[in-house]
Amino acid sequence: MTEMPKERKTAVKSTETVKKVRSVVRTMYSRAHQAKEQGIPVAYCMAGCAYNEILDAMGIVPIWTENYAGLCSAKQDSERFILKAEAEGYSNLICSYARTGIGFDALRSELHGTPPGSPDGGMAEPDMLLGCSFACDPRFKWYQALGRYKNTPIYAMDVVIPSVDADMNEVREYYVKYQTEQFKGLVDFLEKQTKKKLDYDKLSDVIDTTDETYRIWWECYQLRKAIPCPMPSEDHFNAFVPGLFEAGKKETVDFYRELYTEIEQRVQNKTGVIDEEKYRLLWAGGLPPWHNMWIFNYFESHGAVFVIETMYKPPDPAKIPVIVTNPLERLAWRSILRWTEKHEKARQRSHNPEVEMILDMVDDYKIDGMVTHASKSCRASSMGQMFFMDLVKTYVKVPSLQLTSDLVDAREYSQTQWLIQIDTFLETVNSAKRGKNL
Repeated sequence: MTEMPKERKTAVKSTETVKKVRSVVRTMYSRAHQAKEQGIPVAYCMAGCAYNEILDAMGIVPIWTENYAGLCSAKQDSERFILKAEAEGYSNLICSYARTGIGFDALRSELHGTPPGSPDGGMAEPDMLLGCSFACDPRFKWYQALGRYKNTPIYAMDVVIPSVDADMNEVREYYVKYQTEQFKGLVDFLEKQTKKKLDYDKLSDVIDTTDETYRIWWECYQLRKAIPCPMPSEDHFNAFVPGLFEAGKKETVDFYRELYTEIEQRVQNKTGVIDEEKYRLLWAGGLPPWHNMWIFNYFESHGAVFVIETMYKPPDPAKIPVIVTNPLERLAWRSILRWTEKHEKARQRSHNPEVEMILDMVDDYKIDGMVTHASKSCRASSMGQMFFMDLVKTYVKVPSLQLTSDLVDAREYSQTQWLIQIDTFLETVNSAKRGKNL
């Protein structure tokens, strides 16, 4: 068993382009502070709510509160915020993203200012709180809880994901219409708060830029099918940040073009993540352990590379009907298509879109083993992992491992247990791969 270096918590990156993401994150938080000083509206926001382009078009500066919690964890500075939230009465079973954010705002309220030494200067004070229904209840309950510390207008919209049992050819337009109405409700709220009308032409331009971002980002990740893998998952868990939070900006398009060029060159030169790639792994579910990302490098020390992942992946290209020109309808179509892209295939086979995505990745990326991460405080990303893995194995014989800790709260992490589990798992992967080659 290789010893984990006590001083290292972050992962060593393979690509030079990805190393630039740190400055992107710093800029996100400094931009919000500058906006606040200049009287430009600032909003707390959450990933997956599909309203990014609307905010950009209206000149509202977002603060991505989940991202900030992950940043605090990566910087080993989340515990004081988590403990403050728990002292306020919030259970340690509640999302640790939410506990970090609630603790931050509770301390800010108590101190009458940003907690000293907060990573990247802390989160600017928001003018509005924008939640949604997507994925989990903290996406609207978290911001409601902040009413104890601030009197800030709040709005939560619905983001729908149709059931896999629905025939999308029959119900798609209904869901698109419903999602469009949700966006209209958000726009009405934002216009009242900002005293400013949405410029629909500008919104269309931002959507065009986002589509270009998604296209290049997706093409980057197709290159990762190469053997040896040119870019690992630890790089992805930085590389996704511009695409998830800054997709409508020209600088983000340039970032992914640069990343594509670098990955393409690595493929042409057969430059892998490590000298000898023995095993190709899939991060098959769950958020990563932001508190200790070096674990990816531990796998690599045994010849195992995470070549692709299901979490925070770029959306597959969306084929929106050309007759759809209203920008809010375009956003609705893109959202519905993204969350139903595997539905028809699932109806024909596993009846589970998550499983279909994993099966496609196992085949396309030549996967030897699958790893999931069950986070104690994140039911949305952890629920059903063992079921998914068991169902996948009815179609392909690929070993799997479930690691358990938390996405932010390092108190739930056992290094000794993880290293033993990983070593045993890789022995199983080795045996399975040798058996295939006999």
